[in-house]
This record gives sequence, C-alpha cells and structure tokens, in this order.
Amino acid sequence: QPKDRVLLADGRSVADAMALRESIRASAEKSQEWVVERAGSRLVLNITPAKITPSGDAPSFGRIGAVVGAMPETLHVSHGFFAGLGQGFSRTLDTAWLSLKLLGKMLIGEASLKNLSGPITIADYAGKSAQLGLVALLGFMAMVSVSLGVLNLLPLPVLDGGHLLYYLWEGIVGKPVSELWQQRFQQGGIAVLLLMMSVALFNDVSRLVG
Repeated sequence: QPKDRVLLADGRSVADAMALRESIRASAEKSQEWVVERAGSRLVLNITPAKITPSGDAPSFGRIGAVVGAMPETLHVSHGFFAGLGQGFSRTLDTAWLSLKLLGKMLIGEASLKNLSGPITIADYAGKSAQLGLVALLGFMAMVSVSLGVLNLLPLPVLDGGHLLYYLWEGIVGKPVSELWQQRFQQGGIAVLLLMMSVALFNDVSRLVG
C-alpha cells in the first residue's frame, strides 16, 4: 500500500528501493516473506512476484505490480531577470549541442535510429507534459523547438542549412551553384528527409503498438 516501508525481504535488510527492485526481479514466481512497516506497525506479508517474459532474447524477471520507491523531492529555484536570461541561453545551447551530438552518433552508428521520434511521440509527450502543468509543457515545447531548429540548420539543400551552404559556396568561388546541381541536391535532400521521416514514423508506430 502507499507509504508502506519494506524493512526485510526474506530475512535480508532492504537498503533502498533499488535493492528491493533487484530482489523482486530476481525472484519471479518465488515466494518472499516481507516485513513491512505500515502506520507505525509491523506486518509480515508473503509476496510472490509474477514472472514477466519479454519478447526476443531478453531474460524473464519478476514484477509485483506496484511502484517501489518514492517520488524524488523537487527543489524550485528562482532567478532574477538577467540571470534567468543567462540560464535560458545556456540551456538552449546545451539542448542544441545534445541534439546535434545525438544526430552525429546515429549517423556513425554509435546511437540507435530508434532515438528518432515523429509527430505521434511528440503529441504523446506533449499531452503528458500538459498534465504536469504549464511550466512542464512550455519546457517540452521549447526543447522540441530547439531540436527542430538544429535539424533545420543541417546542410541539406531543402533546409535553411542547405541554403547557407549555397551562399558559402557562392562567397568562396564567386558564382552560384548551377541550376542542374541545385536540382540534384534538392532531390537528394528530399530523399534523406523522407527516409528520416519514415524511420521516425516507424518508431512512433512501434512504440504505440508495442
């Protein structure tokens, strides 16, 4: 029950929530005797975690159908106007760099393409953020906006980053890219964007049905 505190599990002292979760996961379909403190009294309960078998080659584990642990304490920090602007600028740079670094890792194979998300996942997390309040929703929208801004500056011809690349080329060689090559670059950029959108939508649907 809420606010129960598990003191012993099969005679072993419970150090923290992580230790108890590990004990539950390792004890699928095995009965455990718990000593629980509830409203100042001690109770002895017999707990048998259900066996969960995930798809694929992942090993089975135990689960009791209840959240183990407490919600983390939150600390609200307020800044002045100029300090807040500085913090916002710093957070924006951090988010942009994180998005760019993740894209780079996906490009060289160090990160999974499953990290790409599309409109379905964005809408889902926007709804969850809205349930947490206006501040959480605005923070999520800001993170999405920064990530989209980074994506828009990639050197793909159909994006703003591609147009900046054209201007850079024109500034270096003194003449614009020929219309033939612009057309070819546009087609290539559209193909890359369609591929990214397809992967993102596939990931969205997989999360939805999985």
